[in-house]
Amino acid sequence: MLLIMIDLEDLRARPDAYQKAAKDKGLKIDVKKFLKLDKERKDLLGKVESGRAEKNAVSKKIPTMKGKEKETTLEEMRTLSISLKEQDAKLSEIEEEWEMTQLELPTIPLDSVPIGKDETENREVRKWGDLPKFNTSSGFSASFKIKDHVKLGEDLDIIDIPRGVKLAGARSYFLKGDGARLEMAVLQFALDHLYKKGWTQFTPPYMASWECLMGTGFFPGAEEQTYAVGAEEKRGSGVEADDLYLIGTSEVSVASYHKDEVLKEEDLPTRYAGYSPCFRREAGTYGKDTKGLYRIHQFQKIEQVVLCKADQEEGLKLFEEIRTNAEEVLQSLNLPYRIIDVCTGDMGKGKVFMQDIETWMPSRNSYGETHSCSYLGDFQARRLNIKYEDKDGNKQFVHTLNNTCIASPRILIPLLEIYQQEDGTVTIPDVLRPYMGGQAVIG
Repeated sequence: MLLIMIDLEDLRARPDAYQKAAKDKGLKIDVKKFLKLDKERKDLLGKVESGRAEKNAVSKKIPTMKGKEKETTLEEMRTLSISLKEQDAKLSEIEEEWEMTQLELPTIPLDSVPIGKDETENREVRKWGDLPKFNTSSGFSASFKIKDHVKLGEDLDIIDIPRGVKLAGARSYFLKGDGARLEMAVLQFALDHLYKKGWTQFTPPYMASWECLMGTGFFPGAEEQTYAVGAEEKRGSGVEADDLYLIGTSEVSVASYHKDEVLKEEDLPTRYAGYSPCFRREAGTYGKDTKGLYRIHQFQKIEQVVLCKADQEEGLKLFEEIRTNAEEVLQSLNLPYRIIDVCTGDMGKGKVFMQDIETWMPSRNSYGETHSCSYLGDFQARRLNIKYEDKDGNKQFVHTLNNTCIASPRILIPLLEIYQQEDGTVTIPDVLRPYMGGQAVIG
């Protein structure tokens, strides 16, 4: 079954808007060329269907024919069959290109989204919290030189990067002792925060099919960032490769949960919290953020995933809700952060609106991205074929949203660096102490 992965009626009605969206998002796709292909498919499909109808109608009459009339008709049917076979082959070829090209077409971003080529043109919206000055008024002393999270982790024996690299190569690490306990504490705190608000927690599959990665918009485009399962086949072991991939976010699994389903309007919006390890190859980032725990191959993340009615106003209200959930976690940890409007060139083809939360990291003397919040309209729902039945009995595609509630170990960078003390210890934030047996200090 062919899936229609874009609103073709809207695309046909305003192709210039989609071409502009592609240009603004840095996508190399020719919308007019696609529309030409779309018309070619439509015309050929009409001919094929007409030919099939004619063949079926005549086939019913042939048993009643005799003599020359029957011979002539049979010859005409043989000629029609050959023509239909050729047209079917051509149609299949066109439809494959037609369907794959749809995967490259973008959504149209909101008018409020800043136009820019990359992350350097993202726009700051607002800030929260006071930056640590490491003086007596903020509870810290100015008499010591602060350490970055790597040095803190090594001195406290809670982070071991060299042994991680020894086992699994660059961008690998061990959290140990209180480092591992601190990670679990912050993750469980975030899960409890969402649970109290009525969110349903998921522990999803950590592997997903090509269809799920395509459905959520990661394929095509993020193949080089994704670990494929079945590498042994390449080593000549004879083991058959699986058509599976390690997920880079539980968004892939949780957003695909209702794949090929029709939901009831009264069951929307869904509020799902997926907790999983995440895996990213970080291909193409050689030399970028190589120190410490900022850009790594494996991490833990709690992802909020929402399915809602096909209503942009409701979608944007839910966007505020899921971003606020993440902000409340950061505020409870008293970690300064800022909100960023992500520009067109940095947001990806499926996003309608996107904001990042960047948390202050003293060793970088800047904010670093810790959360990402996205509204995708019906982009994912069309690919995953997720609909709902409205009050009038009509079936519509849902809209989807997602946002990081917390991701570790990146969040440990500001936690360790901001809460470090002159004697080399790290104070544990008040809200995390119940999750660490009442422990107040890592020392």
